[in-house]
Amino acid sequence: MSTFSIFLVLITIVCFLLIIVVMVQNPKGGGLSSTLGGSTQMGGVQKTTDFLDKSTWTLAAILIILILLSSLSFTGTMSDSDSKIIDEKEKTMPKTETKSPVKTTEKPVK
Repeated sequence: MSTFSIFLVLITIVCFLLIIVVMVQNPKGGGLSSTLGGSTQMGGVQKTTDFLDKSTWTLAAILIILILLSSLSFTGTMSDSDSKIIDEKEKTMPKTETKSPVKTTEKPVK
């Protein structure tokens, strides 16, 4: 497994975690915090909101770092030059020779 593939798996995991964290949040202050009610059980509502906010920013930063690192580790070995479609197209198409234009040495008629 190449380094690029490892980065792709990590990016996918971070994306799904980020989706889950964002979906749990409610833009109007509800979300997971509202399910706990108005009481301050289990660390309080404000701490839950702070945790979700910090985890969102942390996952976003990790995602950006992973994307940058994956672009640095990309070697380009899976480029279009190794494509089977391009190879098949070259086999089926006859090669045509390009002729260079012939220079004429005639004198222009006045």
